[in-house]
Order: sequence, then C-alpha cells, then structure tokens
Amino acid sequence: MSKFEISSKFSPSSDQARAIKEIVKSIKSGNKYQTLLGVTGSGKTFTMANVIRELNMPTLIMTHNKSLAAQLYSEFKGFFPKNHVEYFISYYDYYQPEAYIPRSDLYIEKDSSVNEELERLRLSATASLLSFDDVVCVASVSANYGLGNPSEYKGMVAYLSVGEKISQRKLLEQLVDMGYKRNDNYFDRGDFRVNGDVVDIYPAYYNDEALRVEFFGDEIDAMYHFDVLDNKRLKDISKFTLYATSQFIVGADRLKIAMKEIEEELDARLKEFNEQGKLV
Repeated sequence: MSKFEISSKFSPSSDQARAIKEIVKSIKSGNKYQTLLGVTGSGKTFTMANVIRELNMPTLIMTHNKSLAAQLYSEFKGFFPKNHVEYFISYYDYYQPEAYIPRSDLYIEKDSSVNEELERLRLSATASLLSFDDVVCVASVSANYGLGNPSEYKGMVAYLSVGEKISQRKLLEQLVDMGYKRNDNYFDRGDFRVNGDVVDIYPAYYNDEALRVEFFGDEIDAMYHFDVLDNKRLKDISKFTLYATSQFIVGADRLKIAMKEIEEELDARLKEFNEQGKLV
C-alpha cells in the first residue's frame, strides 16, 4: 500500500492514466530519464503526483527558479495534505557579493539578508528527509549548491525518550553542540530555556510549537509539545528526534581537525614571509 495519499476530487483522464502507467513502468524497468510533455493546463503536476503515489518513494522536484518552486510547492501540498511536502530554496532575500571596482578604487563588502521563514522551511525539509519515507521536496537548483556535509548533520542528532537516563546538564551541553542557544527571556526558534527540572526546546524547523522535557533526577520523566504563544500543552510524546539548527553544523572532531590544519598553514606562511623579509 502506498504511503502517499492524493487528495483530489478528480481522477486521471485517459491520456493522463496512460502517461502514469508508462512512466511508472519505465522507471521500474530501470530507465533513469523520462520526459512528460503537455501544454499549459493539461495536468502535468497532477499526473506526476499520481506517478509519485504509484512509485511510493521519496521524491525530489527541482526547478530553475523560486517562482516556479513556490507554485509547485503549493500544488503538491494540496495533492498530498497528509504527507510531508517540503520547500527548499535559497533563504536569501537579497545577496550582494564582495566586489572591487578598480576604476573608482571602490570596495563593496559582502552583504545579505536572510529570510527566517525560508530558513525554517529548509531545516524542516532536511529533518523530514531524515525522519520519514513519505517526503516530496520541492527545491530550486541553486539552493543545492554549497550545502554542508550530510554526514556531519546526521551526526548532530539528539534522540530523546521518556525513561532515558541522562542528566539535564548533559542534555544542555548536547543542545549547545547542535547550535541551540540558551535564552530564558525571549524564546525563539533555535533556543532553549531552563526552569528548574524543566527544559523547553524550540526546534529550529518548527513553526509555533516547542518541546518540553521534564526531568526527575537524571531521568526524562515526561515530554510533550506545547504552544509557544499560550503555553498550552498539546500532545504527549514518548520519543523525539531533535536535529541541529543549521545545515552547516560542524562536529567537535571535525572542528579540531580544521583548527589544526589552519594553524599548520599559518606556521608555514609565517615562515615563508619571514624568510622573504616581509613585515608580519
């Protein structure tokens, strides 16, 4: 049985049904490349939604710009309301690269503005891909360049469960390593706060819910989601997987290696400059 459930009052037309059958058959036979042709409004997105349901596997949909990505995200979100449809595009509202204009001896420093909601959606996409099998991820081509190391990101995961033996201090240290910041006053995404035996965690990829972890000594006694606006208890849970606050997170081991390499390169360059009599 397919994990993908389409919500639509329409059924595929005869041409769409034939296209769905042929594409699914071709992919299952090992062909990597398929082409679906159709005029605007012929139902290509609906056809591909049915292909996804029949193939029953996580799907990455890539587009050449943000506008089309937003359109497809909205359409697939409507077709698969019970599945995990995610949105992964560049989180910059604008980006000004570093530049130098020799004619006027003008240096322009790098400047950018990050859209926090787009950043949350990117983190949500990453978390869903690591947690679920029923994922449809709509992404722009440019957003997939320059990402962090997937193995590093996978290594920065906290698996929490009720009854687990772990001290509160150990959990807090783990949260800091994952990029979370303590903020007992202004609780926002990517923050955690502590009140006695209670630790509140606001996952960087959540919208308006957070996680509350209650301790009894060095044991997790209870966990539940709560509304960050009115503090209302929403859903009790027994297990929770928490992901890091950034796709560019670096583990402690990798950080030590990088620092050592930087220091070695610094020593080599200093030696070179000193031998050349340059001022350093």
